[in-house]
Amino acid sequence: MSDDDFLAQLESCTLSPDLFHHADHIRAAWLYLSRLPATDAIARFSESLRRYATSLGKPDRYHETITWAYLLLVNERIHGSRPAKTWQEFTAANADLFDWQNSVLFRYYRRETLASCVSRRVFVMPDRLEC
Repeated sequence: MSDDDFLAQLESCTLSPDLFHHADHIRAAWLYLSRLPATDAIARFSESLRRYATSLGKPDRYHETITWAYLLLVNERIHGSRPAKTWQEFTAANADLFDWQNSVLFRYYRRETLASCVSRRVFVMPDRLEC
């Protein structure tokens, strides 16, 4: 599926849930951040994701802190010292972003923080830094 079709289906809530796993969330984040300023990308992706979850009857699945934290990490990686020019280059250079079980977010957040109702509802600043 083309990048434009992928985002159009996400935004129109017609994307099959079978085609939207963790790596696909990262792909959407990368696409938005590659096309828009970070603040616009955060707003647009967050709204699309909220609407999509609601369309599936699962509005409680949306998690603001996880969404924003991944967007900010993807943005940092896009603009890093060796930016990837393609999605394939980005995935190859950033494998840690794609491991959902051992989430990169655990370097920045305690598990209890990410499990909290507050972090689901609003962006919570990182409360842990692993050096």
